[in-house]
Amino acid sequence: MRYKRVLLKLSGEALGEDNFAGAKRTAAEIKELCDAGLEIAIVNGGGNILRGRDVETLGLERTQADYMGMLGTVINALALQDALKKLGVKAIVQSAINMPPIADLYSRDVALNALENKNIVIFAAGTGHPFFSTDTTAALRAAEINAECIIKGTNVKGIYDADPNKNVNAKFLSSLTYDYALKNNIKVMDAAAFAICRDNNIKLLVLNMNESGNLYKALVSGESIGSEVCN
Repeated sequence: MRYKRVLLKLSGEALGEDNFAGAKRTAAEIKELCDAGLEIAIVNGGGNILRGRDVETLGLERTQADYMGMLGTVINALALQDALKKLGVKAIVQSAINMPPIADLYSRDVALNALENKNIVIFAAGTGHPFFSTDTTAALRAAEINAECIIKGTNVKGIYDADPNKNVNAKFLSSLTYDYALKNNIKVMDAAAFAICRDNNIKLLVLNMNESGNLYKALVSGESIGSEVCN
């Protein structure tokens, strides 16, 4: 295996567009990684339920809208935890916002101990603060738990120099640097997330999560899948 400890950044849509059937499919793929010996942390979005930036356009104040979006990530985290447990995979949910008995409050020490004991740790509620995306959360948590790589699931092959859904001439980029991504305003993650990854020497792998088996191929079999960003 290329890595010992990774963090998966999952979209809300990947988990719950169809009554959380996506959580069950994703859990099955994650179990294969666990069985292979990987230590796995997860940050999931909440876009299938509510995005703060979308609610803001309806007239809500930005801070309030972002907190609503954070709650959406907690719902998805609980659904994924349940799906994993039904497969016999131990998983805990840590929330950046204190909300017992729904989830434990985020603790780096507890998270590290859980990972070392082969428990999956799902980080919910973003950073606990408005104005930060779940991409930034993923980069921050990855740095805190010493993850070697972030895997971001998308619905396309990887990173392109333009939106491939809008531009048929978009060029696929199999590898690039963080400086290139920042300079060229690559949109797969926000600038804050790119900067945290760059400054902490964390690799980013972007791949198509809609293709079953891609996670295993990239992280266990060592196949060249998706796009890799590094220093």
